[in-house]
Amino acid sequence: MMTDYVFKPAPQPAAPVEGGEFFPVRRIFCVGQNYAAHAREMGGDPSREPPFFFSKPADALVTGGQDTPYPSLTQNLHHEIELVVALGAGGANIPPAQAENHVYGYAAGLDLTRRDLQAEARKTGKPWDMSKGFDHSAPLGFIRPAEKIGHPKSGRISLNVNGVVKQEGDLADLIWSVPEIIAALSTYVALAPGDLIFTGTPAGVGPLERGDILLGEIEGVGEVRTKIV
Repeated sequence: MMTDYVFKPAPQPAAPVEGGEFFPVRRIFCVGQNYAAHAREMGGDPSREPPFFFSKPADALVTGGQDTPYPSLTQNLHHEIELVVALGAGGANIPPAQAENHVYGYAAGLDLTRRDLQAEARKTGKPWDMSKGFDHSAPLGFIRPAEKIGHPKSGRISLNVNGVVKQEGDLADLIWSVPEIIAALSTYVALAPGDLIFTGTPAGVGPLERGDILLGEIEGVGEVRTKIV
C-alpha cells in the first residue's frame, strides 16, 4: 500500500562507506568538551563530570569532499575535528562493556560551529541549536567498518587549514571513551542503527574564512576534506 504524502519526502541522508556502500543516517549526536585541553580553552572544567550532548540534523552532512558554504548570521565560524562513531545497532541503557557491539564503523568529521552565536547563547542561557545544527555543519569522511579497522583507542587526530596544523591531539586523550559515550547517551534516548556520534574535539579550534581548505586526519580511521566557499 502506498502512503499518500502531501509532498514528496526528502531523500534519505546517507554517508559513504569505504568500498562503495552508503550508511543511512538517522540522527547526529555530538559530545561537548570531551578533551581536557579543549574544555579549558572554552572555559570549562575538564574533570570527568557526566558528558553533555547536543545534536545536528541528519541533512547537515557534507560528504564526498564537497565544498561547504559559509553559513549566514555569523562572523566567527569555527572548525572542530572529531572522531565520529556510526552505530549499526541500537538500544537503551547500553552497558559500557557491550557498547562496541553496537558500532558499525568510524569516520573523521568536522563539527562546524557559529562561535559567536554559541557564545551569545551561553551568555543568555539559551539553546545552542542554531550555533551547531545549521545547514552544512557536519562535513564527514568515509565511514570505515569496525570489522576492518577495529575500535581505535589511540591515534593522532589533527586538522590542517591551508596546509597549516591548527588542531592536534590523540584519541587516547578523550575524557569519556567511545563505550562510555554510547552508554551515557543511551540513557537519554534509545539509540538506533544509523545514528552518528561526534565524540569531541581537541584543543586549537579557531576561525575559518571563505577559501580555506580543510584536511582532517585520524590515524587508523581516515580523513575528511572540504573547502569553505
